[in-house]
Amino acid sequence: MISKIIAEDLITKVKKAIDTVDKIVIVVHIGPDGDAMGSSLALWHYLMTIEKEPVIIIPNAFPGFLSWMPGIDCVLDYEKNKEASDELIAGADLIFTLDFNTASRMGDMADSIINASADKILIDHHLHSDTFAKIRVSYPEISSTSELIFRLICRMGDFSMINLACAECIYTGMMTDTGGFTYNSNNQEIYTIIAELIKLGIDKDDIYRKVFNTYSVDRLKLMGFCLFHKMKVYPEYRAALITLTAKELNQFNYIIGDAEGFVNIPLSIDGVIFSVFIREDDKLNNLKISLRSQGTFPANKVAADLFNGGGHLNAAGGESSLSLEEAIRKFEEALPEYQDFLE
Repeated sequence: MISKIIAEDLITKVKKAIDTVDKIVIVVHIGPDGDAMGSSLALWHYLMTIEKEPVIIIPNAFPGFLSWMPGIDCVLDYEKNKEASDELIAGADLIFTLDFNTASRMGDMADSIINASADKILIDHHLHSDTFAKIRVSYPEISSTSELIFRLICRMGDFSMINLACAECIYTGMMTDTGGFTYNSNNQEIYTIIAELIKLGIDKDDIYRKVFNTYSVDRLKLMGFCLFHKMKVYPEYRAALITLTAKELNQFNYIIGDAEGFVNIPLSIDGVIFSVFIREDDKLNNLKISLRSQGTFPANKVAADLFNGGGHLNAAGGESSLSLEEAIRKFEEALPEYQDFLE
């Protein structure tokens, strides 16, 4: 039995909004990850099944390890198709914004979305959602937006409309946003949902392989370089840090997604409960920061305090306009401030 977490009035509002329109745009955050693509594609498949006209527009490219996902060829990249994307956004009857809490997370297409006349529905699981959307389905206690999409479809009475493709996308989002169900995944209802997805025909082992075991040789070499040359451990603070410059990334022919999961690796070290990964993004001219933790150590607090970010207790992210050297120094100088959170 799955509890009715989403408020009844929200279910009614979302269902009414969908029923009364045809042209629907679905957007996600910049640097779309597995949950962003999983939730948006799952919603897209559902809307296609009930004979709507949905389109997914992403701010920039998705990681290559998600290219197998059903429906991915229909996704429009705003960065590469700005004119067509703006036309679709302006002509939309309804806009879904998935897996982000603030308008700035849409990157260059934020203004187009905000200025669009269509009503907007936010579906997200991050803290402190903005008020740009008319309807907000925001539940930070849920481990992924993809799980929220499953719950929403079911609560609207349309479980029978979840086809295999939709189910595969939901599972992919749930799996990737919990690190293969290794964090933020102790709620037993997650596994009730997985059981239902398996009944619909998903091959969870094959999905795992497609996502986590199909990387390039260059990615493996980059990982080895990180561990041998770029990882620093701080035993007294039970922490670890990995950093990569843009030059180092280019040395290994970096493509989007190649560094996925690197932040989790130091957590396998005995005694380490907090890991941070900082990389230069020469395209955006800033730093991208990922933070992971175990137990009660608040990765989201560190992200908010140091890197203009946030997220969940054990999985968070941030950005910074500092130089890499300045960010490292800021991180190291701040470590003593979090000793009270060490288990």
